[in-house]
Amino acid sequence: MVIAAKNKPQKRLLISAEEISYQVQRLAKKISADYQGGDLVLVGVLKGAFIFLADLARQLTIPTEIDFVRLASYGASTTSSGNVRIINDVELSLRGRDVVIVEDIIDSGLTMQFLREHLLAHQPRSLKVCAFLDKRERRTTPVPIDYVALQLDKGFLVGYGLDCNEAHRHLPDICELIL
Repeated sequence: MVIAAKNKPQKRLLISAEEISYQVQRLAKKISADYQGGDLVLVGVLKGAFIFLADLARQLTIPTEIDFVRLASYGASTTSSGNVRIINDVELSLRGRDVVIVEDIIDSGLTMQFLREHLLAHQPRSLKVCAFLDKRERRTTPVPIDYVALQLDKGFLVGYGLDCNEAHRHLPDICELIL
C-alpha cells in the first residue's frame, strides 16, 4: 500500500504495528531469559530508539535500569556523515554491569561501532547490541548485533521512531519513504 499526500513524499507500508509488537515480544523473551539474575542496563540511542526501547522495557520480565545516549551523525541528510559525536552521554555507572544497547536501526555500522567502543571504556561486565532493524544496504563497518527483530536490505525507512528530518517518528508502522 502506498500512502500519498499532495507535495509530500509517498510512504509504502513495510512492517505493520502488529508485526512490530510480535517482534518486540520475541526479543523481550530472549533478553529476559539471557539476563535472569543479572544487573541489566538498557542504553537507548536517542532519538530514534525511544519508542522501541519503551515497548521493549515494558515487555521484559526482569528488573532493569534505563539510560540514554544521544549521538549525531546524520544531521539533515539521509546518509551518515561518518563523523559521530556524543551530544549526551550515559549518566548511570556501567562498570561491572550487563549492558544492552537498544537501537532502532543499524545502517552503515559506523555509529554503532563508535558507541560500542565508547561504552566499552565504561568497563561493563558485558555489552550487547539490540536493534529493531538490521539494514545492510549501506553497511561499511561490521558490527555484532546480538538481538535483532528484522533484517532489511534497502530503503529509506520512517515510522516507529525512525524519521526523516524529524518527521514521521509517530507512525505506528514502518514505511519506506519514496523520495
